[in-house]
This record gives sequence, structure tokens and C-alpha cells, in this order.
Amino acid sequence: MGNVAAAIVHGSSGVNLFVRLPPAPEAATKPAIPPLPSPMPASPDDLIAYLTALGVATTTVDHPPLFTVEDSQALRGDIPGGHTKNLFLKDKKGRLFLLVLGEETVVDLKRAHEKIGAQGRVSFGSAELLEEVWGVKPGAVTPFGAINDKTGQVRVVLDEAMMRHERLNFHPLVNTRTTGLASADLVKFLRATGHEPLIAPLGQDQAAG
Repeated sequence: MGNVAAAIVHGSSGVNLFVRLPPAPEAATKPAIPPLPSPMPASPDDLIAYLTALGVATTTVDHPPLFTVEDSQALRGDIPGGHTKNLFLKDKKGRLFLLVLGEETVVDLKRAHEKIGAQGRVSFGSAELLEEVWGVKPGAVTPFGAINDKTGQVRVVLDEAMMRHERLNFHPLVNTRTTGLASADLVKFLRATGHEPLIAPLGQDQAAG
């Protein structure tokens, strides 16, 4: 009978019956995390392929280059979901942070360190540092840059209010496209790249927990 699961059951007529049992369910396992693309930096196509391998559904829209929130609001068209902005920051000890928040959210940078665990006040990281560590240029800053930060140099902080949106939109490493995904899938992506996100109230009218 090999490895077939079976049992002997006594039938009502007194005859022993041989009954095949369904196989025992396999222990639940976490889905395999796909390897990060190489060489770096990743391309938008690399990013979408990685998200697909993670089981993340996305929708991507092409549009003219967007450099500011104002550009985005004027040129992106009607894209459903929460729209965002991203701040690449460093603290006095040189630790790096990416703040991801709603496009209209106002942040008090003089007090942001109190909410994100930075050492002293934060300031903006340079364009050169952004490209070196996160693999994107100014105007295309996005949490998807985590795919390029293999050593986990950047702490990603997600705004608590932004995460209430069921769906969020970000540039897929370039500012000529916008990619939408479920907010829960953003967290899934960040964890897969080794960036456990901090969720914090980043708006200046939101109290720190």
C-alpha cells in the first residue's frame, strides 16, 4: 500500500472495510521570498516583476514627468487611491529615514525626530546620497526604493493616517509612472526587502504615541 493513508473499519454486516483516508494537510509554510534583482539599481520592470513574484497585484499608469505634488495633482489624471509624498532624511548621527505620507500631510521637521526615533533634528539627505543608497533620483522618491537598499540603511516610516487608505500610489522608481497597490501589500513588500516599517503619526496635527 506504500504511503497511502488507510484505516480498517468494521462494517455493519461484520465485514472489515478498507477505507482510504485523505492525505493529512501539510503544515502551513510562508511563501518563499523571491531574491532581490541584480545588478542594481533595479529598473521599473524589475520592480514590477519582483512584486508579481511576491503575489502583489499592481496597476501602473504612464504620465508626463512629475517632480512635485503640484505636478502630480495637475498631470497624473484620475488614479484611484491615496496619493503620497516621500521625504528622504538623515539625523545628526547620519542614520537615514524615508518618511512616507499623504500628499497633503504637513510635517514639522523640527519635531519629526520625536516620532521616528531619530537622534536630534533631521534634515534632508542629498541627491547623491539618495541615488547611492535608494537608487532613485529626486522627483522619483518612493518606498519602492527599498528594493535597492540591500543592506537596510534606510528606516522606512509610514504615516498612520496614510495607511488607512485601502490603496496607495507611488512612483515605481521613475517619475513618469505611478503604481498602485493595496496598503497591506506595501508592508508585505517592505518586509520582503528587509525593511520592517515603523507606522507613526507623522502629521504635525497628529500626536506621537
